[in-house]
Amino acid sequence: MGDYTNMSSYYDLIMTSGYYDYNKIVDALIQHQPFSHVLEIGCGTGLIMETLAQRQPQIAITGVDLTQAMLGIAQQRLQTYPQVQLLHQNVTELNLATLYDLAFSYGGVWYFVIDGDKQPFLVSHIAQDAPNRQGLERVAKHIKAGGQLLLGVQGPHHDYARPVSNGMLYSQKIELAEHGFTKHYYLSDGDKTLMAQTIEYRTYAFADALEMLQGFGFTYQPYSGDKPQFLSFTKS
Repeated sequence: MGDYTNMSSYYDLIMTSGYYDYNKIVDALIQHQPFSHVLEIGCGTGLIMETLAQRQPQIAITGVDLTQAMLGIAQQRLQTYPQVQLLHQNVTELNLATLYDLAFSYGGVWYFVIDGDKQPFLVSHIAQDAPNRQGLERVAKHIKAGGQLLLGVQGPHHDYARPVSNGMLYSQKIELAEHGFTKHYYLSDGDKTLMAQTIEYRTYAFADALEMLQGFGFTYQPYSGDKPQFLSFTKS
């Protein structure tokens, strides 16, 4: 599974330089109310959780992540929010005391890519098939009947380089692989490379992803209108 230790110190800088729109993400989450207990799968440094906690202080929020360095940053960010709980767990062994009304992942463990009029495809930070199924099975056991699983939607990945807010240069390179792709992340200050991180991703065709999710009790809720922030699944 993808471990972001090398990127953790620079993650906030990159993500808040136009990579994600956190208010827009939380707008989409709020549209799926009512819910009182929310689980973020792959919460990183807590940027989405912070925005959600500020705007919905009555909601109990749990965040889990594999990378302890990311959770350390999240703990500092979220220490003034008593309704937020952070846990260091691998999703393939997820073991929590709560059943959730809603669980979501946005750029965390799983997400969908929509490229124009093509069918979405599922992207996973877990490079092997069996652990993906094990992780989804564990998530399913933590969502109430009638609850929701929301998986974020992104555009297609491609090679590019662009400056971030402090003038450093962020770049990424994509290499196709047999069952997905490998993504190389870099942050440079002039000629000096400050950060290099490589993550292997697995991909699933839309029909295969739906079949896998249905096997764990998740029913796809088709969207209408423009490209959504999340694809939605209801737990039976």
